[in-house]
Amino acid sequence: MEVKDTSTKGWRQDNSANSLAEVHASVRVPRNAGFFRTLMAYAGPGMMVAVGYMDPGNWATDIAGGAQFGYKLLSVVLISNLFAILLQHLSLKLGIATGRDLAQACRDHFSRPVAVVLWLLAEVAIAATDLAEVIGSAIALNLLFGLPLTVGILITALDVLLLLFLQNKGFQVLERIVASLIFLIVACFGYELFVSQPDIADVVGGLLPRAEIVSNPAMLYIAIGILGATVMPHNLYLHSSIVQTRDFDRNEAGRRSAIKFATIDSTVSLFLAFFINAAILILSAAAFHFSGNQQVADITDAHRLLDPILGVKLAGILFAVALLASGQNSTLTGTLAGQIVMEGFINLRIKPWLRRLVTRLVAIVPALVVAILYGEKGASDLLILSQVILSLQLSFAVVPLVSFTSNKLKMGAFVNPGWVRILSWAVAVIIITLNAYLLWDTIT
Repeated sequence: MEVKDTSTKGWRQDNSANSLAEVHASVRVPRNAGFFRTLMAYAGPGMMVAVGYMDPGNWATDIAGGAQFGYKLLSVVLISNLFAILLQHLSLKLGIATGRDLAQACRDHFSRPVAVVLWLLAEVAIAATDLAEVIGSAIALNLLFGLPLTVGILITALDVLLLLFLQNKGFQVLERIVASLIFLIVACFGYELFVSQPDIADVVGGLLPRAEIVSNPAMLYIAIGILGATVMPHNLYLHSSIVQTRDFDRNEAGRRSAIKFATIDSTVSLFLAFFINAAILILSAAAFHFSGNQQVADITDAHRLLDPILGVKLAGILFAVALLASGQNSTLTGTLAGQIVMEGFINLRIKPWLRRLVTRLVAIVPALVVAILYGEKGASDLLILSQVILSLQLSFAVVPLVSFTSNKLKMGAFVNPGWVRILSWAVAVIIITLNAYLLWDTIT
């Protein structure tokens, strides 16, 4: 039979169920309510997506950028966030307008062999994301409680049981937990910024792009790292699915309203992610760059030096608490992304807890081996490698997304207008070029 919940004609016939069928249209949206009440009904998916923009994989580039170059790379953090806002808007629009998530759309559009290749690449990206979560959480446990990295890595396996429990409590329970952890991270970095006392005028100046970023090879390298590590491919699959948990009217007016409110939710949430990424860079600049510790480039060194440099006792602890919250938050959203790509690309449905167990084992084994053989330095290098893998895979999610949302036959009345189409392809080309350069430079 034809796929349900679509108003467009450009898709092949398909007999798949709705994306995340167990929670599809499960969150009530009030009809004829005021703006604020309606917006609150749509609030949640944006926060879950924002998690991917503040996961442990982003921390190292922000720390290195602030320590080496002060506030100069803040403009890169802002530009990368604007890229993310655009791409996540396209992702949610695809899901709402067509009733398909990005993985389902790829399966519908491409031949079976191509869809399988795209699925395998997406699985590799999710495994790399999970690897960053495992290592980030293990480092946080080491910093907070002195646990060896190997023990911390093994403890992260226990979150499978936590997820199994939470997923039976309803989708909004997950959203609220994610939002709570995000606000905990915001609170931690609010304190860090207060005690580090950055120069406000210099911070504002750092938001303005400067030619030096391109002309200075060392600065350009870190800038590319910030851009490359920001947009996570699994987030594009995730967002196109979880926006469909709302029970908006499946007609043109209902979809148009859903796109508007979901875009507001996404944009506000991503600006929270911008605050956190900017706060990490600002803290690193204020604490390390201007104190002569410009060589600081990893999470452990940053944690060790914060208290003595800032002259307070809580800075290092709250830094580690924020890192742990970031890692655990990423675990929740990574689970859903894994389920979405498996069901969407190959229509294979297995129990979420089993899916999570398999993905987590794929991440734990290499992390454990490297931690045992090479220790802390090896784990940090593995964290960087996970970001390189994500950079390589990103193009295979961005190009189909921009292509589908720019296709009038597929999107109907919701197709990208001309200026959005041009801007989207320009962003896609920039991201692909920068990630290709970063990958080539890392390899050679």
